[in-house]
Amino acid sequence: MEAAVPSRVALSAASRFPNRHAVAGDRSSIYKGRCQSLAIPMALSAAAPGKGGVLDRPVEKTTPGRQSEFDVKKKRKMTPPYRVMLHNDNYNRREYVVQVLMKVIPGMTVDNAVNIMQEAHVNGLSVVIVCSQSEAEEHCTSLRGNGLRSSIEPASGGC
Repeated sequence: MEAAVPSRVALSAASRFPNRHAVAGDRSSIYKGRCQSLAIPMALSAAAPGKGGVLDRPVEKTTPGRQSEFDVKKKRKMTPPYRVMLHNDNYNRREYVVQVLMKVIPGMTVDNAVNIMQEAHVNGLSVVIVCSQSEAEEHCTSLRGNGLRSSIEPASGGC
C-alpha cells in the first residue's frame, strides 16, 4: 500500500535511512538500491519535459488545401482597413436610413444607426463601419441596393 503513493514512499524511505539527508532534485534520496515498485520510476520519467506531458502544446493538424484558424485570423488582421461612407441625400426619410443601416450592417444598434444617419444629414458624410476591403464592398453594394448613397475609401492609419 505504501508503494502506490509516491509521497508516502518518500516519507517511509526517509525513515528507513536516518543518516541520509534528502536533497531537492536527487532521485536517489527517495530510495536506495532496487525499487520495490515500478510505479515510482515511471512517474518520475513521465514528468520529463518534451516527452508528451500535460503542459506540451497541442499540435494543430490541417488538411491539405485548408488554412488553420491562426492563419485566417492573421490574414484578416493583415488586410488594410476600408471605411464605408454614407452620403446625405434628400430623397430617403431618416427612419428608412436607420432601418437599412440596421438591416445591412451586422451588429448595428438603433443608437449607432441614428448617430450615423444624423452625422450624414448634418455633415453630408459619415463613417458607417471600418472593415476589410471585401466586406466594405459588400456593405456598400447592399446600401446602394436599398437606395442609399454610399462609397468606400481606404482608412488612413488603420482607424
